[in-house]
Amino acid sequence: MKSILVPVDFSEQAKYAAKAASDIAKISNAKIYLLHMLELPTGVIDPSSYGSSSNTPTALLFLKRAHEKFEEFKKLPFLKGLDIEDSVQFHKAFDGIIEESEKQKVDLIVMGSKGTSGLEEMLVGSNTEKVVRNSKIPVLVIKNEIDNFKIENIVFASNFEKKNKVSFQKILDFASLFNARIHLLKINTINNFETTKESSDAIRNFINNYDLGDYTLNIYNDISVESGIINFASVIDADVILINTSGRKGLSYLFTGSIGKDISNHAELPVITFKV
Repeated sequence: MKSILVPVDFSEQAKYAAKAASDIAKISNAKIYLLHMLELPTGVIDPSSYGSSSNTPTALLFLKRAHEKFEEFKKLPFLKGLDIEDSVQFHKAFDGIIEESEKQKVDLIVMGSKGTSGLEEMLVGSNTEKVVRNSKIPVLVIKNEIDNFKIENIVFASNFEKKNKVSFQKILDFASLFNARIHLLKINTINNFETTKESSDAIRNFINNYDLGDYTLNIYNDISVESGIINFASVIDADVILINTSGRKGLSYLFTGSIGKDISNHAELPVITFKV
């Protein structure tokens, strides 16, 4: 891993994301790009005139203040000694994050999330969800502050359909970077039930011809896919949950029936998404 992009809106969640990114950078010797998007009202600034005298005093004031905040942000102790580059741009947050991640050819995007009510709510209905759904680059979503972020145990939750093989080698490469154990997980629910043999066969057929290194194979029964993923991750004390997203459908294919609004469990763990 050579580079990591961290979108920064100067919130507490952005600090949590930057801290996690710094821990990864220290392990992988990666460069961190800190990116802040200024979404100003139409007429305040013409992006094509960036840096020219035609920019309004209001826009320049916003720009000056953003750079001042960045200088303070970069003083956070966990960023000390790392290779950091920061950028302030006039752009809509979602579009700008996607464009900058591709421009800089980053290997990972790390984003904070204010989601509070479960795995899907953590990722859906925000700029974070839009990036997760559209990014060709893996996205790590951080919700809480983690003192020492590590990746030793990864839960890879999937339906293990053939189409999800597209990104599987990338997932294995990611896990090997951290020498992490992968816990392959298929959730059985009452509305989508399979026998243990059927589920085991599906997983084994999926991983055939891949070198997985250290892994476990798991079938877990629960009231929903979401609660099953969260509960299993808690049982094995996982560091992260890893799932595939499918572009236009986003995360919807993972969740059948109830989204889990009535589930008392909350997704406290970081979530990494790879696009199929």
